[in-house]
Amino acid sequence: MANRDALRAFQSRLAGRLQAVRTAGSVSASWLAVEAGNAKYLFPLGHAGEIFPWTPPQPVPYTAPWFLGVANLRGGLFGVIQLAGFAAGQRSPVAATEAARAQSRLVALNELLEVNCALLIDRLVGLRGVEAFTAAKAPDVEAPAWLGHAYTDAEGVQWQEINLQALSQQPQFLSIGAGGLPNPDIN
Repeated sequence: MANRDALRAFQSRLAGRLQAVRTAGSVSASWLAVEAGNAKYLFPLGHAGEIFPWTPPQPVPYTAPWFLGVANLRGGLFGVIQLAGFAAGQRSPVAATEAARAQSRLVALNELLEVNCALLIDRLVGLRGVEAFTAAKAPDVEAPAWLGHAYTDAEGVQWQEINLQALSQQPQFLSIGAGGLPNPDIN
């Protein structure tokens, strides 16, 4: 119950900050900053949707290892993608401890993208604007189309922007089948 209250408080603060940005007419926050696996990511605010607490998905047989299954999130059926696993091309270990699972979140893609899916992330970090970073690097030519710029903050930590709109249109992201291989989580 405390986790649910904390999530609601976080979402209320986030909504308040977004409203303040709209009212002020300035752009102080451009991304939702998250951690997944050993990486730090930036989701454009216009592409990210609602944030949900960790809800164990129902596994689906014969799917890619990074597709964790489907979950009922506020009455809607969403495919759950493990972001760290998708980025690595394989499944990463899901948080094993209760404390780690308490920090995990499901970030739904904005409904305007017309893909009912949520990305499992390990931790929400908060909002970030361009002013939070000291350097930016364009993606390599051979990088996937859904990877945006890499940003470096004042502490020297690298953050990778993910274009959720481009990600939601990638054939690899949309093709969750395992090519005939059973999902090891299904008995």
